Amino acid sequence: MRYVLRTGQTHCYDSSGKKIACGDTGHDGDFRIGTPWPSGRFELQDKTVLDHLTGLTWSQDANIVTFPCTWQEAFVQIEELNREEYGGYRDWRLPNRNELRSLVSYQTRKPALPEDHPFVNVFLGWYWSSTTAAIHPAYAWSVHLEGARMFYGRKDQYQLFWPVRGTGNSILAATGQTQCFDTQGQPIDCSATKQDGALQMGGEWPDPRFSLQSDVIHDHLTGLTWARHCDVSRGPVNWQQALDVVQEANKESLGTINHWRLPNINELASLVDCSAHSPALSQGHPFTGLQDGYWSSTTSFFETDWAWVLYLDKGACGVGYKPGKTFYVWPVTNLKI
Repeated sequence: MRYVLRTGQTHCYDSSGKKIACGDTGHDGDFRIGTPWPSGRFELQDKTVLDHLTGLTWSQDANIVTFPCTWQEAFVQIEELNREEYGGYRDWRLPNRNELRSLVSYQTRKPALPEDHPFVNVFLGWYWSSTTAAIHPAYAWSVHLEGARMFYGRKDQYQLFWPVRGTGNSILAATGQTQCFDTQGQPIDCSATKQDGALQMGGEWPDPRFSLQSDVIHDHLTGLTWARHCDVSRGPVNWQQALDVVQEANKESLGTINHWRLPNINELASLVDCSAHSPALSQGHPFTGLQDGYWSSTTSFFETDWAWVLYLDKGACGVGYKPGKTFYVWPVTNLKI
């Protein structure tokens, strides 16, 4: 599997939020799918921190300028850091959405960062990415480091930013964004903007990205295989029902496969094309029966009776109350068809 990191979740929790043994639950903490985190993931280097998982280098100080700023001001502040050769470098930039999410751990909170991180001055609030929200181009994607939510904020609002540098080690995919937008959401020339659409950092997407075979879709970017019909539950269900629906799909050998599982939140997020919305999937995708929200197998460690959800229309990662019949089921497998 490519371009999907482990979430960091190692424990399992039932629908009431109680910690339980993981064996055969189908939870994220049971399967632990994705590229594993290396031992000694972070290396402190003077004012910077090298992430050995992604190959990216971050400022150790997660709040360099000590005050929030607008999206455009974040770009200006980073250029000032480059002029000053902060940490001895002049290639700092605002991370794209995938890069910013790569720091998140789903087994921690306040902040939602790996337990052994060496960062200082981490703010339990929103941090800007360089990626515009396709559904509202006057907004940009942000990550909330108190609990790991990812949503978009208006570009003239005030948030923090966390500089990054380097091209990484090709373990993260590009977001799919190819255009640039001003603070009013109008398309602009990407030249010298250093927005996500200009730099397009990350692994290149294959063309075509998806291939159809019978009732299943293979994603050539990640190597994952998905059910073609994206409403296997035939309506919204609660979280435990979502897990049960996947087990039933295995008994029935959906698409001749009996190794389906409920995807973790990183697997669901890997589907998102940040140049698209309603749904946030690549143009020409072959999926059918698409719904707005999908359960993941990843529990919210902030409130363990909630679980992570992909809001497909927007491309956002939020949470849903496990007992509520509110979201849908989209099975995934590692098997290549």
